[in-house]
Amino acid sequence: MKIKALTDLQQIKNQAVDDSTMRDINHTLTVNVHQGTCGTASGAKEVYGVMVRHSGDNAARIIQTGCPGMCHHEPLVSVTQPGSEPCIYGHVTPDKAQAILTSHLENHAPVTEWLVQPNQQLQKRITLANCGVIDPEKIEEYIAMDGYFALAKVLLEMQPIDVINELKASGLRGRGGGGFPTGQKWEFAHKAAGSQKYVVCNADEGDPGAFMDRSILEGDPHRLLEAMTIAGYAIGAGQGYIYVRAEYPMAVERLKWAIHQGQETGLLGNNILGSGFSFNLDIRLGAGAFVCGEETALLNSIEGKRGEPRQRPPFPASSGLWGNPTLINNVETYANIPAIIRQGASWFSSIGTEKSKGTKVFALAGKIKNIGLIEVPMGTTLRTIIEDIGGGIPNGKQYKAAQTGGPSGGCIPTDMLDIAIDYDNLLAIGSMMGSGGLIVMDEDNCMVDIARFFLEFTQDESCGKCTTCRIGTKRMLETLDKITTGQGDADDIEHLESLAATIKNASICGLGQTAPNPVLSTLKYFRPEYEAHIFEKKCPAHACQDLLSYTIVSSKCTGCSACARVCPSSAISGKVKEPYAIDQSKCVKCGLCVNKCKAEAIECS
Repeated sequence: MKIKALTDLQQIKNQAVDDSTMRDINHTLTVNVHQGTCGTASGAKEVYGVMVRHSGDNAARIIQTGCPGMCHHEPLVSVTQPGSEPCIYGHVTPDKAQAILTSHLENHAPVTEWLVQPNQQLQKRITLANCGVIDPEKIEEYIAMDGYFALAKVLLEMQPIDVINELKASGLRGRGGGGFPTGQKWEFAHKAAGSQKYVVCNADEGDPGAFMDRSILEGDPHRLLEAMTIAGYAIGAGQGYIYVRAEYPMAVERLKWAIHQGQETGLLGNNILGSGFSFNLDIRLGAGAFVCGEETALLNSIEGKRGEPRQRPPFPASSGLWGNPTLINNVETYANIPAIIRQGASWFSSIGTEKSKGTKVFALAGKIKNIGLIEVPMGTTLRTIIEDIGGGIPNGKQYKAAQTGGPSGGCIPTDMLDIAIDYDNLLAIGSMMGSGGLIVMDEDNCMVDIARFFLEFTQDESCGKCTTCRIGTKRMLETLDKITTGQGDADDIEHLESLAATIKNASICGLGQTAPNPVLSTLKYFRPEYEAHIFEKKCPAHACQDLLSYTIVSSKCTGCSACARVCPSSAISGKVKEPYAIDQSKCVKCGLCVNKCKAEAIECS
């Protein structure tokens, strides 16, 4: 159906709701098989196939949806009977899938031992509201969830400046890392002179451990399309580009299909909803360069140039794509727009803190039980995120630090677990919000090695345009390599701090300006670890291999010879049934002997 007016949109919504209601009446079950990248990689496609084949002559309605965020339980299946709360199953295999269907269809009862409990009490889903709920490949299901009604409101009831003022009143800040006020950025682009303007989505999600934007693109692509069309109307642009990394094939395919559906129904293209406003969208694939997450480097890439940042000013809002005014936001920022327009600025600004409104999506990764996506109000404490929502640290280990802001962020120590997470609080302690990656570390992580790991990433991803970033990060990495291999000396800490200051002050773009953050924050909060590496030639966390020393405690050794048999360098010698010993000059510190010793007679220091 071609949607030419608000009445057509309402008709599709009513029909979709009616169809869903009738299906719920006519079907014994509704089954959601969650097929984001994480679920698919865990076997969700096979589970979906089994569900479809054994759905009992269509007695069960089988739906593919996106990721609901509980990645630690993938593959996930949600089963709903009319009038009942969903039963959520985790780690579903094809065999389990058939058993689940049989139990619900024939016994009208769940398989209780496979059920998992969602932890939604402390969360508030705005940008992720539809992920895991609707079929992302059916525009009707998005419309049934009030999709495109914000666009209709904007085009038929509001002037462009009204949209911008609503965003300014909401307090929405950019979710890509910098936290710049979104309404203000839109206003700059709106006021910029130029007959040709562009709207760009930065979907080049490059932070290690971050997958917030990918999940939205895979689970709710029409939300992005609706928001970008609203942005086009607000600033006076008729063309938009979604810049997404090629490593997101599922997201790309679902975006392509969503754009096709939008064009077919008339919600993209010419004279949208009879308003006279026209807007088109295209996809541009990135090759995975981290620096292309920086907005001016991204613009260069879209133009077919080398992905290097531009000197600013001028800013993209006045001179962006091909020298024309360009608005750039990331996926999560855009994903907030439809809800703000539908429910109002005052509703959105009532969530969060004084200077950080709304919610934030985080990707929990690392040493934490509940790995996956969460969405919480701004101001939620780090302790709540890690202990209550994330389930705490596994294997009885102790929390040591959390790294926010990706490779350019900082590490938050134990005594700051009760910090309220918002833009300003994180900056005040030497970290940053970033796009939302949150990596948790325990007592076994060496903070010097963590700093080295992230600096190695940013150094490798430097575009090389400015000397301070290209050479400075290399020199910092060399110094950290020295320290973690036992070659550090007394001047290294001062050398790192001096280099960091130069790189932060003289680099052209945000990658260089923030690259030293992991080093500076670990120096600030974990300086004794650096000193132990340098002066004692010891790694307190026993993580830096070159600083380890393995010894056999003779009183515990049973003389079984298992350690000697697995030693690759023949460093262990002795007689059977007598204590063995390790020749430190031959030991390569691989740790195989520790893993093999059943008597736990080998100590690492």
